[in-house]
Amino acid sequence: MYKNLIELFKENEGKGAVGAFNLHCFEMLPAMIKAAEEINVPIIIQTSLGTAEYIGFEPLIAAVKALAEKSTVSVALHMDHCKDIEKLKKAIDCGYSSVMYDGSSLPIEENIKNTKEVVAYAHERGVSVEGEVGSIGGAEEGVVVAKDDAMYTKPEDALYFATETGVDALAVSIGTTHGQYKSKAKINYELLIELKAKLGDTGLVLHGGTGVSDEDMKRCVREGMKKINVGTELNKSYIEVVNTTFPDATPLTSLRNLLGPANEKIKDIIIDKATLFKM
Repeated sequence: MYKNLIELFKENEGKGAVGAFNLHCFEMLPAMIKAAEEINVPIIIQTSLGTAEYIGFEPLIAAVKALAEKSTVSVALHMDHCKDIEKLKKAIDCGYSSVMYDGSSLPIEENIKNTKEVVAYAHERGVSVEGEVGSIGGAEEGVVVAKDDAMYTKPEDALYFATETGVDALAVSIGTTHGQYKSKAKINYELLIELKAKLGDTGLVLHGGTGVSDEDMKRCVREGMKKINVGTELNKSYIEVVNTTFPDATPLTSLRNLLGPANEKIKDIIIDKATLFKM
């Protein structure tokens, strides 16, 4: 079934966090949903604006919806880290079930004003909205923030932002970094616990999931994370596998044989990660 974040959070209540996995190319998509089906968990297919424009909004959404309607698990399609309100409205109008407005680099009042506009537009059309308070450092597709500019989310700012905007989910900065895979994040659990206590039903979102150890990941889920993003590991692993399959290819080699192993690797990673997100 094709659903939004509100529906996925409700369905998964008490079972853990829902994994949000970045789609970098069309070929990954069937493997991502198959992975969720194998372990019977809901899944969020997440794209950057760049990926949506590369594939095309309409064919991307049509494919996700078609696979979701035949699937045994619930599937959401989420636009991640978008700063362009008009592009978010296009995503909503075309059929994304969830979007994220990222105004984290703006003064909080401007972030609230812009996020409220997106929330009003989205909620009228049955689409969920994620916002962000604090700044998550690092680099990932669509996101480049110097580590020195990263800021922990202030609990009072998070509560004010969530109350004023009515977002369904909130990305918070608790020590993770986008694009981190060579070292491990140091999670501020005291901050996470305080944020969960203050925000109640607003779904907390962990960005930079690739750099989190398995032990930390399990604790983040226990402490209340509702959505966990994984992107860098998928892109990195896909490239590593195709680098091994393409060198020996000839003009008569089927592309299916070259891309198949990379798609299988994506499935394996999602199964491993989504299993960690279970309670």
